[in-house]
Amino acid sequence: MKRPLVYKVDLTKIEGDGAFPCPNCGTTISPDDETENVYTIMETKFRKESLEELIIQCKCGSEIHLVGFLSS
Repeated sequence: MKRPLVYKVDLTKIEGDGAFPCPNCGTTISPDDETENVYTIMETKFRKESLEELIIQCKCGSEIHLVGFLSS
């Protein structure tokens, strides 16, 4: 079985509404998209009560680790 390409995206480096291109295929991944047509949430990691990392999989098969969530 072929392993997916794995990328890390730091959300603190993204300007605008939080949308960014997939590092592999360039498809726009938007936090407003809840359809799962473009990406699927694979895992969420919390530290205490704050979101630390969100792992998603793009429709191209790439695994993207989202970090840099602002804690309140």
